[in-house]
Amino acid sequence: MSSLPKFLLQLNRPQVIKSSIMVLILKTSDEIAVMREAGRIVAKAHIAMKEALRPGISTGELDKIAETVIRDHGAIPAFLDYPKKDAPNYPGTINASINNELVHGLPSTKRIVKEGDIISLDTGCIYQGFVGDCAYTYAMEDIPATVQRLLDVTEEALNKAIAASVLPNTIKDVAQTVQRYVESQGYSVAHEYTGHGVGRSMHEEPEVPNWWSRIAERRGRKNQPLQVGMTYAIEPMVIAGRSDLMELDDQWTVVTKDGSLCAHFEHTIAVTDGKPIILTLP
Repeated sequence: MSSLPKFLLQLNRPQVIKSSIMVLILKTSDEIAVMREAGRIVAKAHIAMKEALRPGISTGELDKIAETVIRDHGAIPAFLDYPKKDAPNYPGTINASINNELVHGLPSTKRIVKEGDIISLDTGCIYQGFVGDCAYTYAMEDIPATVQRLLDVTEEALNKAIAASVLPNTIKDVAQTVQRYVESQGYSVAHEYTGHGVGRSMHEEPEVPNWWSRIAERRGRKNQPLQVGMTYAIEPMVIAGRSDLMELDDQWTVVTKDGSLCAHFEHTIAVTDGKPIILTLP
C-alpha cells in the first residue's frame, strides 16, 4: 500500500537514527529474516490470487482468497482496518485497482473483472510483528501490445530501482532511476503517492518517491543515504497519460484525471553491504 507524502544488516542490535526530519529504524539480520517470512506469505497470497484471476471474478472474491492465505499462514492482513484521517478505515485485505485506478481500489463483490482489464493487486500482512507489502499488475486475457508495454515498463522500473538500492547510493538515486527510465519510455510517474519504509509498521521512514526535483528539495524533501539494515517498499506507479490524479468519493480509490491507464508493481527490499534482498519473493 503506497503512502501519502509525508507519512509520518546491523548484526545484533536494531539502530534508531533520529534527526529533526525523520526517525530511521535499521533492522537486524534476525528482524530481516522475519520480514522475509512475512514477504513469503504475501507472495503466496499473490500466487493464489493470480491462479484465481479470470474474467467474471469479483475483487471481493480475490480479497477473500488473499485473506484466507494470509491467516492460514499465521499472519494477519496489514491493510484491513488501516486508519486514514477523516475517512473510514480501509475495508479490505487487498487494494484492487482496475484500469485507470492507480492505487487503493476498494475490493467488492459487486466489482467484476472483465476481459481486457488490467488490475493492480496490492496486499500486505503482519507476521510476528513485521510487515510484508507487495503489488503486481495483471492483464486479463488478450490486451493490446501498447497496454502490455505499460506493464512491462512499470515492472522494469521496479527492477531498476531495486538494482539501484545499493551502497553508497541514496534515496534520490532510487527515485531518479524510476523517473528517468519511465519518462524515457514516454510515460508519467505519480507524484503524490510514494513507496515507503516497512518494518513493524506499514509506513516508516524513509519515503521512497518515484521522482525528484529541485522544487521538491526546496519544499523540504531530504535526501537519505542508503544504510545497511534499511527496509523499504519500492513501488513505481506509472501512468500512460498525464500524472494528474484525484480521489473518488469513497475516500480511498485514486484515479487518473484524464482516464488514462496506469500500472503498479511493488516489492519490499532490504539494503545490505552487497546486493539488496527482495523480501517479497515466493
